[in-house]
Amino acid sequence: MSPDAFPTDDDLHALALRVGAALQDRHLMLATAESCTGGWIAKMITDIPGCSAWFDCGMAAYSYEAKQALLGVRPETLVEHGAVSRETVTEMVSGALVNSGASIAVAVTGVAGPSGGTPDKPVGTVWIGWKRRGGYPRAEVFHFGGDRDAVRRQTVAAALEGLLALAA
Repeated sequence: MSPDAFPTDDDLHALALRVGAALQDRHLMLATAESCTGGWIAKMITDIPGCSAWFDCGMAAYSYEAKQALLGVRPETLVEHGAVSRETVTEMVSGALVNSGASIAVAVTGVAGPSGGTPDKPVGTVWIGWKRRGGYPRAEVFHFGGDRDAVRRQTVAAALEGLLALAA
């Protein structure tokens, strides 16, 4: 994939295949917790035949209420830091593991646009968190360019690349 180009469907499928192989080799089950991607990571995973051997579940949680009910994000976290923050994505990824049978998880939350950005969190700001059961979460902020589709594609790719690194 060219660094100047946004990930294509083929790029994302190839990444998902690599993630699946790595997880299956290590006998890890995956859970996803998605806000700005709306289940796109889970879709890329479930497009792969046999993914049930390494994919447990995916949760698309957009509202504050869903983040709290499905993923255990604390109301105080959302009020103090907002949905697009290190604190929220860390609680999302931890909650995905608590509320699933998975051994590894990824969570994403961000501002995909075209509206919703602020000076502190402009469109393209995305937090991604990864965690293995029993380990500490890792979270990273990204500032992606392009339109809504491009931001979401780049988020899916970065989430999958992080899973590859964590599964290694």
